[in-house]
Amino acid sequence: MTKEQKQNKKVSQKAAVSLFTEYDIYLFREGNHSLLYEKFGSHYMTVDKQEGTYFAVWAPNARRVSVIGDFNGWNEASDPLDLRRDGSGIWEGFVPNSCPGTRYKYHIVSQHNHYAVDKGDPFAILWETPPKTGSVVWDIKYEWGDDDWMANRHRRSRLHSPYSIYEVHLGSWRRVPEENSRPLTYRELADILPAYVREVGFTHVELLPIMEHPFYGSWGYQTVGYFAPTSRYGTPEDFMALIDALHQQGVGVILDWVPSHFPSDEHGLAFFDGTYLFEHADSRKGFHPDWKSCIFNYGRNEVRAFLMSSALFWLERYHIDSLRLDAVASMLYLDYGRSKGEWIPNEYGGRENIEAMVFLKRLNVTVYEKFPDVQTIAEESTVWPMVSRPTYLGGLGFGMKWMMGWMHDTLAYFAQDPVYRKFHHNQLAFSIIYAFSENFVLPLSHDEVVYGKGSLIGKMHGDVWQQFAHLRLLYGYMFGHPGKKLLFMGGEFGQVSEWRHDEGLQWHLLQYPFHQGIKQWVTDLNRLYQLEPALHRLDFSSDGFEWITHSDWEQSVLSFIRKGMPTDPVILVVANFTPVPRYNYRVGVPQDGIWKEALNSDARFYEGGGCGNMGSVTAVSIPSHGQPHSLCLTLPPLGVLFLKSNGL
Repeated sequence: MTKEQKQNKKVSQKAAVSLFTEYDIYLFREGNHSLLYEKFGSHYMTVDKQEGTYFAVWAPNARRVSVIGDFNGWNEASDPLDLRRDGSGIWEGFVPNSCPGTRYKYHIVSQHNHYAVDKGDPFAILWETPPKTGSVVWDIKYEWGDDDWMANRHRRSRLHSPYSIYEVHLGSWRRVPEENSRPLTYRELADILPAYVREVGFTHVELLPIMEHPFYGSWGYQTVGYFAPTSRYGTPEDFMALIDALHQQGVGVILDWVPSHFPSDEHGLAFFDGTYLFEHADSRKGFHPDWKSCIFNYGRNEVRAFLMSSALFWLERYHIDSLRLDAVASMLYLDYGRSKGEWIPNEYGGRENIEAMVFLKRLNVTVYEKFPDVQTIAEESTVWPMVSRPTYLGGLGFGMKWMMGWMHDTLAYFAQDPVYRKFHHNQLAFSIIYAFSENFVLPLSHDEVVYGKGSLIGKMHGDVWQQFAHLRLLYGYMFGHPGKKLLFMGGEFGQVSEWRHDEGLQWHLLQYPFHQGIKQWVTDLNRLYQLEPALHRLDFSSDGFEWITHSDWEQSVLSFIRKGMPTDPVILVVANFTPVPRYNYRVGVPQDGIWKEALNSDARFYEGGGCGNMGSVTAVSIPSHGQPHSLCLTLPPLGVLFLKSNGL
């Protein structure tokens, strides 16, 4: 009897168990199964009074698949899996004495050239801590304590609700210097991160990808475990405890999720069964030249079901409140990062990836259908139309989109010497022309403080005093501008050095008044933003914004009104982008009475110079800027004012 015959005989003697129904197989092959994590992977169970683990993996081009692990001495001949006879390409089997905590892989022998490889489980819910590469059998047991949050989440996730997002890389937010500068665990983070986020006033945290990734320096954007939080910081239950703690502090959780590409590491998805299974075979479609990674084949039904299931897994099992999809532009364009002749046009001769577009639409429809109280957010850096518009109107169906143009124009403007800013005034005003074409998030993200770009405070022009005044002005302008807000960690207190993923933030800077002032300013901006409906309720509608003047380029001043519902107080925002105070500066307003100076970035409380309007100004019946009334203001140098109508 041959080796293969002996293995087939052993397969037939295994306990007959399967988690798949005929309907599961139908949905999987059609690409419409969004709960594959309930079927594939490793599932600890009892069969015929025998404890063990059921394994299932998709490898349609394999000649032989077996499970190797701690339970069989990593012997490829001990526990072969059975190939289903329905053409699905699914291998499955029950392995006794394989309990939670045991490590395993799939040993796959391909039908092609006898290619053999040991692969991690694409559906593993826990992996070994890198650089180790095995999957781990795990049986999640966690009792959630966020019932109140989940019951009322819909109120916080609406598009007219305030979103002030604190972007965090868990491994470098804080570290333990006494223990060789190790990162905090999920449980240690749960003890301090939620309280800090609440203290500074952010409504949400956005976590750089926590899905398992082999290369730490990828920050998680080279994902190998699409169903597993990285074990670098603890177990799945530990990560659940962090999310639970954030929810109990009233903080929503957004996960970065990467369906655009995956690494080529041998133990991952690449060339999985000896063929290009998850990726395209032709490198002009299946390999990303910039990131040296593989691109998913969105035209393959089973791949779409895999990705769809990953997205829903985090929403269901981990109570995630939003998914932010990374590098959407790289999915939508066939020529992304490629020169002429290095890409394959679509069936109509264009550069649009129709298969990716269909996938994204289907993903968004499914997410909102099953979880109507969450949001999806696209990092899409081009002018692709209607990214955040419903699919029934022809859009991609995202809830929101990052406003990359605003970010680039604004940071370029702030890098200018104020003497020359009058020649670049349009860089600030231009964003309003397209501000309501999408549901925008204004991002000052991690991408702007790495790879030699320096910190945000380092981008600001001038001496130390001017740099901090500039940073307060930048944040004030962002919080006044229509759109949701996002700030990368460290920016809230003026981190001086560029972000490094293997170091903690410069928390010691908070002993210095300038940095304390920045943190207090961000805290007060968050408070005002959430308290005043005019600053968030109509973020995505032109009805919530009105220019007072965008044409005072000579003095580099912008002023505009933010509005909510008719009964909401109006907020006037006036920003002076030069280091010269402006006295007796007249600004038109729609209402008479007293206007309260709700915030002034130059207040001494924030380590400013104290130039301002003594707390309030009374409107007079002198028309200005097309308004029936006006205020005569003192504009602080490099400062921004928020004035509230009928504030006293």
